[in-house]
Amino acid sequence: MALLQPKLSLKVAQRQVLTPGLMQMVSVLALNKLELKEMIDAEMVENPVLEEIDESVPTLDEVAVREERLERGVEEAVTPPKDIFNEIDFGSYFQEYLDPGYRTQPEYEDNEKPSFENFLSQPTTLSDHLAWQLGALSLDKGLHQAAEFVVGNLDEDGYLAAEDVELASAFTGTSQDAAASNGHAAEQAAALDLIHRAIDLVHHLDPAGVGARDLRQCLSIQIAAQLQEFDHLYAKPLQEPNRAEDPHRSLSAEANAKIEERRRVMEIAALIVDHHLALLQKRDVKDLARAAQVTVEEAHAAVDFIRTLDPRPGRMYNREQTRLIEPDVFFVKRGGEWVVSMNEEDLPSLRLSQRYRRMLVSSDTEKEVKEYVKERFRSALQLMRNIAQRKSTILRTCEVIVRRQQEFMEKGVEALRPMMIKEVAEEIGVHPSTVSRAVANKYAHTPQGVLELRFFFSEGSNGPEGADTPLLVLKRKVRKLIEDEDAKHPLTDDQLAAMLQNQGIQLTRRTVAKYREDMNIPSTHQRRKRD
Repeated sequence: MALLQPKLSLKVAQRQVLTPGLMQMVSVLALNKLELKEMIDAEMVENPVLEEIDESVPTLDEVAVREERLERGVEEAVTPPKDIFNEIDFGSYFQEYLDPGYRTQPEYEDNEKPSFENFLSQPTTLSDHLAWQLGALSLDKGLHQAAEFVVGNLDEDGYLAAEDVELASAFTGTSQDAAASNGHAAEQAAALDLIHRAIDLVHHLDPAGVGARDLRQCLSIQIAAQLQEFDHLYAKPLQEPNRAEDPHRSLSAEANAKIEERRRVMEIAALIVDHHLALLQKRDVKDLARAAQVTVEEAHAAVDFIRTLDPRPGRMYNREQTRLIEPDVFFVKRGGEWVVSMNEEDLPSLRLSQRYRRMLVSSDTEKEVKEYVKERFRSALQLMRNIAQRKSTILRTCEVIVRRQQEFMEKGVEALRPMMIKEVAEEIGVHPSTVSRAVANKYAHTPQGVLELRFFFSEGSNGPEGADTPLLVLKRKVRKLIEDEDAKHPLTDDQLAAMLQNQGIQLTRRTVAKYREDMNIPSTHQRRKRD
């Protein structure tokens, strides 16, 4: 039996290794202009070798030339005539006659002031809005804490997903298994009752509908809140015996009829939401009226009222902040030709520090310091090369886009041509992933507006005659046909496919249905408008 013995062997293999410089190049390429500026600012803070070129500040060479000219007497100082009146320091002149607490404006300016940004208001979140309302109520400590706990478990739409038992267990800090034991049963029951009261309290807060478990409960809470407010506004005042009714508070019979009609609409809406929500989602008003045992006109009025409700009451406080978009490139026409230019406004122009260069060549610099400076120089040079490579890749990619999409620049989206990332990558001689990073999260200023670079890349439709029609244009054609249809006799997916085939675009019924669903357009049955 052969024994295992250690021995040396050679093996040749290839593998891809991402060096730190290559990793930085990949990350820099994927940045848009605003992100690149943030990265450069951070690198300038971390790396002292990097300096920003300020056009208003003279370089060291310019300073040396200017000093040399002054020494030779070439440049004479020109001093403007002095105004004796301007030489008086009025702040000091009157200082002894002022109150002891008075300070001149320059003395105030020397003190560090808080940033103006500290005084800017932050957008109110749903949790903040609900917590403010809870703080204005007179509640016992336990109920207030339970209500805050419920508010903390609401999702961004204002819904409460966790079950009551889960909330009670989490609120008391005990597991559900432990809560089921005899020792914790009483404590769990008390916590569960407290959670029920807290949820009911949250249901009465603004905006109406928060704390609901599902859409039905959310809409029901909103309808109940509006009914309560309606009754409060239009309730008839109680009359004391032997006292004449105030003529100014009495309403005419016509006004009373309108009030009763409005209340009837809200009551029917509550009935539909509670018992016929599935029919409401089908948008069949006749079936809805038949199921609710009301007239079609009443059903229409109730549906219109339900449309005014908010299915996501928490969204108004949890909206994302507006994202700032700044174009990375400009597509402009000069001399009859389309050209691409980078938007480098506000981007720092980098250079290597002359001071640290002298430290590298100086014999007085310590070895450890020189090694540190040398490493910082390598990092700075790598960053500057990667920024230049990013600019070159984006420009070459955009030049191909402009060359292929010239008709779009002049005529609009109907002239957009299908274009693949792979095709552009082959034309400029890079990998498709490089082009994908070059266009990611970047925008171009075009005659058709500020557009994301990915907007220009889309596949064509299937079929010999539809191969030159990009996906975006196909969806617009489907939408246009549906917008122009007869509302009483909407087009089916088969009819839409046939009409597109008459235009030379070969699409199947299933593909048309997919495009329609992608654009959130209802089906033929749901689009049909009935009298």
